[in-house]
Amino acid sequence: MNRDDLMALYDFSGKTFAVTGGGGALGGDVVVALAGCGANVMILDRNLTGLAGIQERLGARASQVDGVQVDVMNRDSLAAAGEAIKQRFGLLYGLVNAAGGNSPRATVSPTMSFFDIPEEGMRFVLDLNILGTVMPCQVLAPQMVETGEGVILNYSSMNAYRPLTNIAAYSAAKAGITNFTSWLAVHLAQNYSGKIRVNAIAPGFFLGEQNRFLVQDQETGQWTARGQRIVDHTPMGRFGEPEDLLGCVLWLLSPASSFVTGITVPVDGGFSAYAGV
Repeated sequence: MNRDDLMALYDFSGKTFAVTGGGGALGGDVVVALAGCGANVMILDRNLTGLAGIQERLGARASQVDGVQVDVMNRDSLAAAGEAIKQRFGLLYGLVNAAGGNSPRATVSPTMSFFDIPEEGMRFVLDLNILGTVMPCQVLAPQMVETGEGVILNYSSMNAYRPLTNIAAYSAAKAGITNFTSWLAVHLAQNYSGKIRVNAIAPGFFLGEQNRFLVQDQETGQWTARGQRIVDHTPMGRFGEPEDLLGCVLWLLSPASSFVTGITVPVDGGFSAYAGV
């Protein structure tokens, strides 16, 4: 395979992608990378304030990106988004489920024990992560079934393999996403098309709004004791940056991984490989 053939594997020109949570830091970088590779991308997010900034980053490619306000836990909202995608860019080829997160309402802390976490807090985190991944697949993947090809990429977490203290709901939810990824990959390949693939990534520690309150002191910006333990247990000695995910994301979405389905790939700076000694 020559250089041109290799480059062509990452040419998404004419293909339509949707990215849930695409207005955020991690999802936004995926949107920019996909558009940079020629794709048309629809951002599906409850908050579209980041859309203008993403379009500005893309410059002449800004027209390849649009957005629609979506609640990933609401089927009607997702159905409306599906119609908007078809009207704006055509049938969907790829779906990236980047929406998710944790909440202080479902986190053990000095002021709230595990036994006191309210049902509402647990349910919010479980629904956001599990239903917020399953339902977009239910509503939007039929567009891939219609064409007989497509790719789905879910966002799991290293918490799925090594559950962290204090965040029971988030860890359980991400474990569910890893399991669902394998299940859906088999289901779509056996019942619809072997050219529809489903995989996931399992990011390690990336600093974001959903975990900042746990790992960084709000006043000084220094690591909390928990944040420092994470850095110490990550062989690369740092938290991940959004762009650290892009190589793996683009590989799993591209024909370069055409015989890969049903797996979850760690992107964690070596966290899962390190025994601590």
